[in-house]
Amino acid sequence: MSKAKVYFKTFGCRTNLFDTQVMKSNIARFECVEDEAKADIVVVNSCTVTNGADSGVRSYLNKMQHLNKKVYLTGCGVGTRGEEIFKQNLAHGVFAHSFKESIDEFLAKKERFFYPEENPQHIDSTFIAQFANKSRAFLKIQEGCDFACSYCVIPSVRGKARSYPKEKILKQICDLSENGISEVVLTGTNVGSYGVDLEHYKLADLIRDIDALGVIKRLRIGSLEPSQIDSELKDALMLPIIERHLHIALQHTSNTMLTLMNRANRVESDLELFSAFAKEGFCLGSDLILGHPGESEAVWEEALENFKQFPLTHLHPFIYSKRDGTPSSKLKNQVPGNVAKARLHILKDIIAHNNWEFRKKHYVPLSVLCESKVAGEEGFIYNGLDQFFNRFHFQSKQANLEGQWFCFSKYQIEREGNHGNI
Repeated sequence: MSKAKVYFKTFGCRTNLFDTQVMKSNIARFECVEDEAKADIVVVNSCTVTNGADSGVRSYLNKMQHLNKKVYLTGCGVGTRGEEIFKQNLAHGVFAHSFKESIDEFLAKKERFFYPEENPQHIDSTFIAQFANKSRAFLKIQEGCDFACSYCVIPSVRGKARSYPKEKILKQICDLSENGISEVVLTGTNVGSYGVDLEHYKLADLIRDIDALGVIKRLRIGSLEPSQIDSELKDALMLPIIERHLHIALQHTSNTMLTLMNRANRVESDLELFSAFAKEGFCLGSDLILGHPGESEAVWEEALENFKQFPLTHLHPFIYSKRDGTPSSKLKNQVPGNVAKARLHILKDIIAHNNWEFRKKHYVPLSVLCESKVAGEEGFIYNGLDQFFNRFHFQSKQANLEGQWFCFSKYQIEREGNHGNI
């Protein structure tokens, strides 16, 4: 008798991608498939960061219902919309984060069920030692967040910050290495808070211990908060194993807005921090929210002038999207969507110019991890990321180069990326 086929649909962040991998690793009585059309069962790992994210999940659930799939809901959306979705019969089963390792048992249940979060301090025990079809691995090292940013609902659905045991993390990295992974990205809800619940062990210590293993070539750190980067962490981030790119979440470059957002960082100290890393040769990225309530024209002009002073080369800009239940959702002085969009494009243009200028000024040998390829006129066109988190394309007549490292001392710098040949 053939096994029922299960498809996982993941919405949202890299942490959710990791959570999906945890669930896949606990499937025994079913067959995981990568094509939803072939699936009998669909597990939706939801995101609830904005009202729009909720709408996207609901729309997908409706679509799967019309296709007669047996649907289950998990993820962050369980805490905000789970009961509503269950009562409306949009999912056969709904279960919170702490239950995901029981997925094999849940998918076998004939009766409908709703399991809300009962253990907000839960830490997964599942060992993830490989990622299918990936040349790098994302490794979750912590859960939860202790910040209270006014626009964010995530602390209420992910819980307080808690850390995975260092022994487990280090063993996972060794196993990943044995499975051919040579680059690891440390991820979590709030990576910089790693160790907040441990005695005398912080993110800086973990980085040094990973470096001491000597089993991977490159380590990338997920998004950090400026207020979490102390002198000890700065020193650890200078280790050669660390990618020469850091993502530090500013969210805004106006102190007026940072106060409204209930952020811990301030422009003056942020600029000092970014300038220090830039002097060490790092490419620097950030998150930035445009159009948050209160971002008047005067505030925007001030923020823009401040933004131009930052040595930023990468940016994830977001137009503010209302999230019910957050302090920001109650604020007046809303910013029209077209105004926020115009501001976003201004920042994107600045970053594109900054990135191009950085690449021209830092013409150094580039270490590229090859990720994927497409067929070209003469062989294949491969692409990957260099040590500065910049996209690199190269041509080769050789097949099956994915997952390998290449060093390019000669290459062409174009606005959209760097190009080379093998």
